[in-house]
Amino acid sequence: MSFAPFAEKMRGAGLPEVAVEAFRHCYDRLRAGESGAIAEAEIEPVATLPELEGLESLRAAGERALARCVVIKLNGGLATSMGMTQAKSLLPAREGLSFLEIIVRHVKQLRGSLGAELPLLLMNSFRTREDCLAALASHPALNGELPVDFLQHRVPKVDAESGAPARWAANPELEWCPPGHGDLYPALESSGMLAALLDRGFEYAFVSNADNLGATVDPRILGLVADEELPFLMEVTGRTHGDRKGGHLARRRRDARLVLRESAQCTEADRGAFEDVDRHRYFNTNNLWVHLPTLAGTLRAGHGAIALPVIQNRKHVDPRDAGTPSVIQLETAMGAAIEVFEDARAIVVPRDRFAPVKTTADLLALRSDAYRLSDDYRVLAAPGSQAEALRVDLDPTFFGRIDDFERRFAAGPPSLRGCTRLRVRGDVFFGAGVVCRGDVVVEHDGAGALEIEAGRILGSS
Repeated sequence: MSFAPFAEKMRGAGLPEVAVEAFRHCYDRLRAGESGAIAEAEIEPVATLPELEGLESLRAAGERALARCVVIKLNGGLATSMGMTQAKSLLPAREGLSFLEIIVRHVKQLRGSLGAELPLLLMNSFRTREDCLAALASHPALNGELPVDFLQHRVPKVDAESGAPARWAANPELEWCPPGHGDLYPALESSGMLAALLDRGFEYAFVSNADNLGATVDPRILGLVADEELPFLMEVTGRTHGDRKGGHLARRRRDARLVLRESAQCTEADRGAFEDVDRHRYFNTNNLWVHLPTLAGTLRAGHGAIALPVIQNRKHVDPRDAGTPSVIQLETAMGAAIEVFEDARAIVVPRDRFAPVKTTADLLALRSDAYRLSDDYRVLAAPGSQAEALRVDLDPTFFGRIDDFERRFAAGPPSLRGCTRLRVRGDVFFGAGVVCRGDVVVEHDGAGALEIEAGRILGSS
């Protein structure tokens, strides 16, 4: 199958040539039979890396560079796995404030305290843009004359049997998918946002996920990027047993460059090594620092695209119906760009800079008293809490969807300040002021729902 039907479909949908060429790169690799796998024999572990705690001497340099820095938040997610139909960033996170509102307030506080312009940009999807721009109406002229967002592209799903663009007449929207957050780079280019930033003298971008409120601007890290003139810096943190199925950082043997290997890029033969957290010690937090002039030059050389490794995700055209045709979604990861830039680096940061909300269990932990919202709108571990060790595991049948979750914690989250693990199985409702201590397991397999009365203490005293 030639690429022509894909190009025709994308141009017919109004997508720019940059998006078409970026997808052509992915499709050509699929047609060439490339799996995207990174064999264990091709890489070696990263033994040690510099740590954030050793960068205090670079704080002043970072504060000076803030005048040339922008903040970019990936904001394209709907959290459909939670049953949501609007942007995840509009969910209440803490103190009645949404993720997006906390992000905006934190950036405004930084602007005031450090005297920097520090524009905040959202990479929205077609599905999140309208609601999020409406939410930002309470912050008029947030970036002055600079737009507050740019759009992520969308790409066709590939029919797994024929290699042609997937067709689904029952819902043509399901013929499309997001191209992964590696689309950040061509989207910056095609939207005109990259050119606008460079015209205004901005040199650095701090990029992170909107659902990770631990990802805040740290002048020490920016100081390292500016002082050593780095083109790209990835924040990593130590892998634990719970992270064994997530991607990790490694060093490619043939050229000594750092690479990111995701689970989908690992063969079954290498699965044991991939999940060995003592061997491969660091994972990508998706907090990245990018030198914008270097990015612009790389994009020009690639005609608007960056040659990132392609990840093949095999799904059904309707992901909720296993009886629908099989498709391949071609995606790229923005962190994989670490292998593209010469002298790209990584730095180890504390775990509290990585606190994404992917499930309702993550949301419960974030809303609980294991965390606090500081005066400058940073989400921090509460004093005396065991937030870094806390693991929450909620029964997806009863807690997986946001509406079901909210009903079962209608009186608010339990106290998790002294909790290391909360596991809930079955139909359980929590009253006000429930306290969990230590390792707590609640299991209910009886008829009807279990009501945990207000004020009850669960676990060790």
